[in-house]
Amino acid sequence: MKNYMEISFLAKSENESFARVVVASFASQLDPTIDEIADIKTAVSEAVTNAIIHGYDEDETKFVYLTSEIDEDTIKVVIEDKGNGIKDVNIAKQPLYTSKPELERSGMGFTVMETFMDSIEISSILGEGTKLVMKKTIKSNKNKD
Repeated sequence: MKNYMEISFLAKSENESFARVVVASFASQLDPTIDEIADIKTAVSEAVTNAIIHGYDEDETKFVYLTSEIDEDTIKVVIEDKGNGIKDVNIAKQPLYTSKPELERSGMGFTVMETFMDSIEISSILGEGTKLVMKKTIKSNKNKD
């Protein structure tokens, strides 16, 4: 089974919860556990928040782009912005690194995303934007007794 969806939405902080629900609803066709859905929603939250805060400096006129694809038992989520980009992805992946130290935040959440998803790939070009690809294989409830 293959399925695909894409949406874009304004870089408003209230749209972070919208993105979580959209991806969780799309993933529901794989019959995930509640924990698996929570993992996906948490990773999506972190990624969308990064696009809004770090990518766009909270410029609500910009768009966040989200696509998701299901292939057999795996969901792929891609979150992309056309914003600031990341100077050094390896430094940005450090647990407490932030491009906004003046804000009361504890890093960019890449460690959280890596914990909750099976894989993440980050590609970024300074001044052009960032693309985050996350994948998670669902251990389907259909195979459980």
